[in-house]
Amino acid sequence: MKPYKHKVQYYETDQMGIVHHSNYIRWFEEARTDYMEQMGLGYDQMEEKGILSPVLSVEADYLRMVHFGETVTIETFVKEYNGIKLTVGYEVISDKTQMVHCRGITRHCFINREGKPLALKQTCLEFHNMFVKGLEDHKNK
Repeated sequence: MKPYKHKVQYYETDQMGIVHHSNYIRWFEEARTDYMEQMGLGYDQMEEKGILSPVLSVEADYLRMVHFGETVTIETFVKEYNGIKLTVGYEVISDKTQMVHCRGITRHCFINREGKPLALKQTCLEFHNMFVKGLEDHKNK
């Protein structure tokens, strides 16, 4: 899997040129979307099958500042998956320092268009297997 790269834009920073904390959450989503596409099945394909995956919660630990003009690499991985809920992990690594500047997770569930919970193993084995493989890949690192 190729990690997601992001160059910090001016509008993402405050008056001191430091990335505003809210942008990390956006970067998590960008990286998660890219990760799923690289795994072979993106959100667009999931939604075509009538499966939605809302965010239940987000956590971010801000360890170091990132500044305007820097490029970060966002390592994305399946941290937990049980067929009904998914936890995706993120590490935002500065290309300049090679240090982790932020760690985070997003928690998701799966629902149909009517908002009823779904078990992917029963609803769409293709997506279920993709997340199981992602979890196994992460555990074997």
